[in-house]
Amino acid sequence: MYTLITGATTAEAHRLKIKLNDADIILGDYQELPAFMLKQANMISLPNPKSIAYAHKMLTLCLDKQIDIVYILREEEALLLTEAGQLFTEYGIRIEKPIVDGP
Repeated sequence: MYTLITGATTAEAHRLKIKLNDADIILGDYQELPAFMLKQANMISLPNPKSIAYAHKMLTLCLDKQIDIVYILREEEALLLTEAGQLFTEYGIRIEKPIVDGP
């Protein structure tokens, strides 16, 4: 199983990845990622939280990519995924809002 960290374009995401120290981490972001980043196996594009079906798209993505933990770094994602928390729990997927230490 894999862990997804959102906000891949932020320094916080990379600090959290280092802190977790796990090879099975995928970084993702709904904001535009440079093409060279998307060519990496551990980097993906995420659905935009402005989509009406955002939570369902994220659930589908998690199931397709075998993700069982999602660390959400962006507030707009956190609000929507927390509201849909029960849905993710039913599929064995944990939604976490980490506290990331500074540099």
